[in-house]
Amino acid sequence: MSELTYKGAVAELEEIVRKMESDACDIDQLSDYTTRALELLKFCKERLFKTNEEVEKCLAELREALPE
Repeated sequence: MSELTYKGAVAELEEIVRKMESDACDIDQLSDYTTRALELLKFCKERLFKTNEEVEKCLAELREALPE
């Protein structure tokens, strides 16, 4: 997943949901869809937390650099 982007992961999740909600959903692939969706959700969560940490760090540096 090193080449995966947040935007790409969300797009793939949306596609999985579309397939799962379809009347033509292949029940034999449902487990695969669920497993992949979990992987993508974990990736997105990690990316969001990492981005939040970076933003918080930048804001802290900005607060220190600016006079009150």
